[in-house]
Amino acid sequence: MDSLLQPLFDAYPWFEAYVWPTVVTAFLIVVIIIVVLVFMAYLTLAERRVMAAMQLRQGPMVVGPFGLLQPFADGLKLLGKETIIPAGANRVVFVIAPMITFLLSLVAWAVIPFDIDMVLADINVGILYLFAISSLGVYGIIMAGWASNSKYAFLGALRSGAQMVSYEVSIGFVIITVLLCAGSLNLSEIVMAQRTGWWGGDFGWFGGWYLFSPLAPMAVVFFISALAETNRAPFDLPEGESELVGGYNVEYSAMTFALFFLGEYTNMILMAAMTSILFLGGWLPPLDVAWLTWIPGPLWFAAKIAFCLFIFIWVRATLPRYRYDQLMRLGWKVFLPMSLLWVVVIAGLLMAFDLAP
Repeated sequence: MDSLLQPLFDAYPWFEAYVWPTVVTAFLIVVIIIVVLVFMAYLTLAERRVMAAMQLRQGPMVVGPFGLLQPFADGLKLLGKETIIPAGANRVVFVIAPMITFLLSLVAWAVIPFDIDMVLADINVGILYLFAISSLGVYGIIMAGWASNSKYAFLGALRSGAQMVSYEVSIGFVIITVLLCAGSLNLSEIVMAQRTGWWGGDFGWFGGWYLFSPLAPMAVVFFISALAETNRAPFDLPEGESELVGGYNVEYSAMTFALFFLGEYTNMILMAAMTSILFLGGWLPPLDVAWLTWIPGPLWFAAKIAFCLFIFIWVRATLPRYRYDQLMRLGWKVFLPMSLLWVVVIAGLLMAFDLAP
């Protein structure tokens, strides 16, 4: 492509320096957004089919062959509905809130590496960027609850804010333990650090995954905290139907509701991707053998994300909702002390056995 455009580059150096990189970046952004949204659409179908199988039902099976067009039917239904804004609501904030939630769930994908050198922005502080973006997600929910002018929506928003802040603290300490072992804030380098065994030997890639190391308890804490961070069962207290009539989005309808829905499921995929990168070796195959390395890295990455999402769905179909006091106790009295202790333990092991990167 560059050779075809070389005459244009020679005639207009500014085009090569400024315009062409912008065009390429915009194209890559569009590709990532389309892939994530299609994955998200079929995640909703997969969730309904998997839960149906666990509950001995059939699930969606009418729209299209095997029900494969059901997500598009749902999207068209929401697109055709009327957007109703409550009379006493702050109209501007009411409409902006779901947009913020949805956009924040997309911009985080800028630093997610799908394979070696296959990342939109390979920045050295990628993990901090993701942590900052995930922390901003609470603003959209708080704004939605306040702007709705409804006590039920506001209570749901406050619940969600407290819940997300509580579990972000534990997630932060879990990430610190991974950074101590990998020696980098760059997500690609965190994945590459898992090519060899945790003790420094070459045990094949499977043995190098942080899930199979002293970081294993932190993998469990991170995954459970991800459930709480994305308001998924059994931590879906912000959407407690029995006491809040639907939670922070109770006053939303049509596409404003759909944006919250899109944001929640996109965040699920993002947290599954983070779990894969931090503990499951990212795009690396399970074993360093020829027939596994022939499979492209992005397919391994997608398979690991799908596995994590299956556990998300499995948990929803299996466990009842926590009480709010149980939710807070788990976050502040169990996960926070445990993750803080594990930071000290991992740092001590790295220093004692001279394993620090």
